[in-house]
Amino acid sequence: MELTGGEPDVVGHDASTGEFIFFDCSPESPKERRSLCYDRDALDSRKDAPPVDSALDMAAAIGINILTEDEYRTLQQLGKFDTKTSSWIKTPEPIRALGGAIFCDRRYDHVFTYHNGASSYYAARGFRGSLRV
Repeated sequence: MELTGGEPDVVGHDASTGEFIFFDCSPESPKERRSLCYDRDALDSRKDAPPVDSALDMAAAIGINILTEDEYRTLQQLGKFDTKTSSWIKTPEPIRALGGAIFCDRRYDHVFTYHNGASSYYAARGFRGSLRV
């Protein structure tokens, strides 16, 4: 996580498995993980100006899971994150099957969940990850 600009920190402990739960706790979506579309299908569908990678592919390559919406909201209880950026989150299959993907950010002291086409990418949108050890 650190090599791609994340700031991993322990955010919990799963007593049933003994695992410690780490989330990216960088103030903004990690810089080296921005300007990515959502997944491989979205990346492959881009004919003009494709990004260098997708959020799900990069997460798999570095061995982390993209945050779910519940995990993202848990993170936001620990501080104020993504006040200038946004982060792709794990998209439910029915939304993804229709070509969409969802992302979150914090604006106006409120956590928002939005939608966009999965093939979209923006300089201020990246992703955050979780890891269980």
